[in-house]
Amino acid sequence: MAFSTQTFDQFHRANACSSALPTSAQHFNVMNIEDRLRSGEVYPAYVRRDFYKIMLFRGSGVFHFGDESIPVSGDTLLFFNPRVPYAYGSVPQNIKGYFCVFKEAFFTGNLRLHLEEIPLFLPGVKPVFALDRAQMEEVSALFQKMQESLNSDYVYKYELIRAYVIELIYYAMRLAPLVYRPAEMSASARITAVFLELLDRQFPVELSGDRLLLRTPKDFALRLSIHINYLNRAVKKETGKTTTEHIFDRLAAEARAMLRHSDMNIAEIAYSLGFQDQAHFNNFFRNRVHASPSAFRQSGDIPATAGKV
Repeated sequence: MAFSTQTFDQFHRANACSSALPTSAQHFNVMNIEDRLRSGEVYPAYVRRDFYKIMLFRGSGVFHFGDESIPVSGDTLLFFNPRVPYAYGSVPQNIKGYFCVFKEAFFTGNLRLHLEEIPLFLPGVKPVFALDRAQMEEVSALFQKMQESLNSDYVYKYELIRAYVIELIYYAMRLAPLVYRPAEMSASARITAVFLELLDRQFPVELSGDRLLLRTPKDFALRLSIHINYLNRAVKKETGKTTTEHIFDRLAAEARAMLRHSDMNIAEIAYSLGFQDQAHFNNFFRNRVHASPSAFRQSGDIPATAGKV
């Protein structure tokens, strides 16, 4: 398969959490990074999770999101979502901080909060925020409140924890108001947003699953029940890029991630991404990345060892 997967249940078992926990507890946890490191639990070098994670990371290192590597240092607030595989390159023992993990179900039926619609968890967004000392203390206090609530016998503790998580999400969105400021959407903006969401939903792909089906602007126009010219004009107007460019960029990004982090051979990657044969994939990849798939794979610098956080 393309990537290893860690489920929320596996996370709980790895951290000695009881399977007999109440329903809310089965969808949320919060930990100190130091405690996590002491557990000695090791994951595959590159893994998709089926849960969300928010982390206050105090230290230096490199996080790998999809096909992108982002160095961090000092105090950093990071957000991770199930649609993007991620890893931490090497794990020094002197790092500190907190992280919480939760499923979409943790919010279902309690608040009108849809995680997939939160800007911090949208496709293509890499929400990594460097914090000053005052910001770090505010964020750290929220994680400490989560821990205190989780360890208490307060009957409404999970409602309280949900409030802290939401506060943390909106706190981060406030750190980048120009990026995440909501705005009224025009018809072309709505069409473009739906197109980009539909494009992203096709990933990740697996060798054993369905092959990528929507590969051309015509395919997307048919799925959206609009004329292809209308789709092309809307996407170009809103993004400055053609529909085809978006499709090719997304295919190339997934191909880079699969080449660098999966154990699939090049022919299998070509097939899973919907190419007629490996030759067509080789030509596409060389035109987009300016290197052959095999050369790109050999140049990869993601460490083979696992991350623990």
